[in-house]
Amino acid sequence: MFARWLSMHRICAGSPIAARPAMRSIASIARCRRGIVTFEFLIVAPVMFLILFGIFYMSVALNNYLILTAAAAQGAQTLSLSRGTPTPYTTAKAAIDANANLTASSIGLTVKIGGSACGADSACSSLLTPGAVANVALSYPCNLTFMGFSFGGSPCNLSAQSAAIVQ
Repeated sequence: MFARWLSMHRICAGSPIAARPAMRSIASIARCRRGIVTFEFLIVAPVMFLILFGIFYMSVALNNYLILTAAAAQGAQTLSLSRGTPTPYTTAKAAIDANANLTASSIGLTVKIGGSACGADSACSSLLTPGAVANVALSYPCNLTFMGFSFGGSPCNLSAQSAAIVQ
């Protein structure tokens, strides 16, 4: 009685796995439902994990971009308020490094005052005149590669700029 019930309710027709012949017909394999959930998981899981890690890497890049934008705004504001001080460039760079929770040595800094580039305190002091526009541009490298798959362009470089009027 139990054997008849078992044969009627068996998911895959045929004898147990160990006793099955090596070759089965395609129709019997197609009718078999045992292990289909595992098979579907094996197909879907890598794609889902790839999407998950893509979201993670893009969120890290977006966070770095927001930090870089805030640091550029702080640097421009500090530079615009540094007229009359002996070290405006150094003060602005220190404000950027303090505001950016990023690797300070990797941040690229370009300062323009009134359209003229300056990279030292003496050059920036002479250009800081009332009403001039102080422009701070920052760049920062990012890495969006996971297990050989790039989620963004290669090389990835974040950039932000901000401007303020010298007081």
